[in-house]
Amino acid sequence: MSTASAAASSNEFVDFWNDILVPKFTKYRHILVGGLTHHSENIFPKLEIRPGDKAVDVGCGFGDTAIQLARRVGPEGSVLGIDCCDAFLEFGRADAKAEGVGNVTFVESDVQSYPFEPQHDFCFSRFGTQFFENPVAGLRSMRSSLKPGGIMTMIVWRTIDDNPWLGMPKQVILQHLPPPGEDARTCGPGPFSMAGQEMVTKQLEIAGYDDIQFERIDAPLMVGNSLDDAVNFQLALGPAGEVYREAGDQAIAKHDEIVAALKSDLGKHLTDEGVVLESSSWKIRARNPL
Repeated sequence: MSTASAAASSNEFVDFWNDILVPKFTKYRHILVGGLTHHSENIFPKLEIRPGDKAVDVGCGFGDTAIQLARRVGPEGSVLGIDCCDAFLEFGRADAKAEGVGNVTFVESDVQSYPFEPQHDFCFSRFGTQFFENPVAGLRSMRSSLKPGGIMTMIVWRTIDDNPWLGMPKQVILQHLPPPGEDARTCGPGPFSMAGQEMVTKQLEIAGYDDIQFERIDAPLMVGNSLDDAVNFQLALGPAGEVYREAGDQAIAKHDEIVAALKSDLGKHLTDEGVVLESSSWKIRARNPL
């Protein structure tokens, strides 16, 4: 397996991912990979990808979807997995090697500026496009990877109201802490930045795509193996975690009461399989024109 590397563009969002989020995502990999899989597994059988195809996986994170795509295209095909965080990609490289998948290459780079060649049949992203600093530029770059007639498919979150696994804990914490200020460090536009169907359609059209289609995906999402795991996950990541992190000393002072409040609400969703809440996403399919 090739392990090519390219320099990631230096911007504040990429720096935030590497400085703040990588350690937390790594700690909660069991939730992020396991939970997000419910959304990708719903659409993988229907993806417009064939044996022998060349594919790109944008914002591939820990590399699990890139490895699945590599299996789909088979030894005659290939997959390029790109992410701005090489620490994530190291998991993908190790997993691909352990599983004997040799037709996937992982590259550290900012997709918005990556010099793609238009040689790919398919471009995929599972929750990797919502954090583009410039969404149109990122989507246009993805299109530049495709041959004429090539297909791009991405999964993005619908609104926070459609995703109580993130929305409910945020509301709980906001009862105890102030919302983040305008100068808060962030990972980019945020997980719900592509929730609006009309807006994303316009972004895709400006980026040069046609034949744009949306499909709603609803799925249960496990947010913790236990109640303590779920509470710690919410304090570390997502909208609730952002509120907690940015509150600083106030959060530390109110930690015990915040934990108690989260346990009370999350405990209502505790099952034999862990804490499970509902989630909702869009599968968005678009074509690079012929």
